[in-house]
Amino acid sequence: MSDSTHRDTEPAAPRVVLAVTGGIAVYKAVEVMRGLQHAGCDVRVTMTADAERFVGTPTFEALSGHPVADDLYAYPDSPIPHIFLADWADLVVVVPATGNVLAKMAMGIADDCLSTTLLATHCPVLVAAAMNVHMWRNPATQANVVTLRSRGIRFVMPQTGLLACGDVGEGKLAEVSDIVTAALDALAPAKQDMAGMRLVVTAGPTHEAIDPVRYIANASTGKMGYAIAREASRRGAVVTLVSGPVSLAAPRGVCVVPVVSAAQMRDATVAAFANADAAICAAAVADYTPASPADRKLKKGTDDLSTLRLIKTADILAELSHTKGDRVVVGFAAETNDLLKNAHEKLERKGCDLIVANDVSRADSTFGADTSRIAFVWPDRTEQLDTLPLDQVAAAICDRVATAVAGEGA
Repeated sequence: MSDSTHRDTEPAAPRVVLAVTGGIAVYKAVEVMRGLQHAGCDVRVTMTADAERFVGTPTFEALSGHPVADDLYAYPDSPIPHIFLADWADLVVVVPATGNVLAKMAMGIADDCLSTTLLATHCPVLVAAAMNVHMWRNPATQANVVTLRSRGIRFVMPQTGLLACGDVGEGKLAEVSDIVTAALDALAPAKQDMAGMRLVVTAGPTHEAIDPVRYIANASTGKMGYAIAREASRRGAVVTLVSGPVSLAAPRGVCVVPVVSAAQMRDATVAAFANADAAICAAAVADYTPASPADRKLKKGTDDLSTLRLIKTADILAELSHTKGDRVVVGFAAETNDLLKNAHEKLERKGCDLIVANDVSRADSTFGADTSRIAFVWPDRTEQLDTLPLDQVAAAICDRVATAVAGEGA
């Protein structure tokens, strides 16, 4: 066999676009590029003008073997660099990702070569954020992170430590090895162990009306349910996501059925479950609803608001479990004490196949957190996981559901 024939049959190197923005951690982007190259990746770079104030283009060009794309009108490899890079890439890695570029990504702003490339990108995107602690904690930044994660953007979250400005807190760029590992994980093809499965996922809270402007609710954000729906869809499942009121974008490829009340969630979930193989009930459904909601806003001065008669809402998890037959039903138990004891009791009471239990009194596992520390509870055993990012928790849940639906036990 000739050398040329051998080269033609070799698999193509994974193609990574490294999007470098203007933060003090830019120099670590060079190390990320080298780590990806050592893993066999072909890397091209796009940079902002601010990034070039920290590390010049010759460094990236010499090490990558490609010109740096920093100008929409002067890129030697293509007259339309943002489309060229977006079509070329198997993965885009943004490192370091500043608060500014996160805001641009969330809003769809494209005003330079890097941000225009990101807007045109149709492959997976991994973001390694780095900025001052107060910029990271700013509600606008946190809202942008939530929005981007809900769209399937992967994050390597910043670390806590001493920052370049002298502050101490979150915002330090993650270790280079962690970023490279996350990039290689993102390049790995998603397993299709849920291909063809029909899945119902519930997410978020429900709002139980007291009057047209007041309601009973809880602190659920829907992040966990949305992460599960996104992961299941990525692995080939046909997913119906029955969602209470949340501020999250619909996961790509998932059918979202928006609801408000527990009664609406019950009706939508039961209807979707009729043609499903499994249901994952991650929603925090209100246990009670006002018996007689008013049709006008109640007034403190003229209406008696000191008492409110409540009635129980429909038990969605129990109803699905009672009618499931050979299908799989997974429930959640959000507890503040006696986690495993309460989860086992719920499993027996509801009759579902599996309970995912988490202690919401923990800061790393409460409503709205980007991590969770869950335990799987079956009738005959439990399995405790470490605290993990929500996307990894979702993957672990989908692993168990895929196995159970396939009839292999969980």
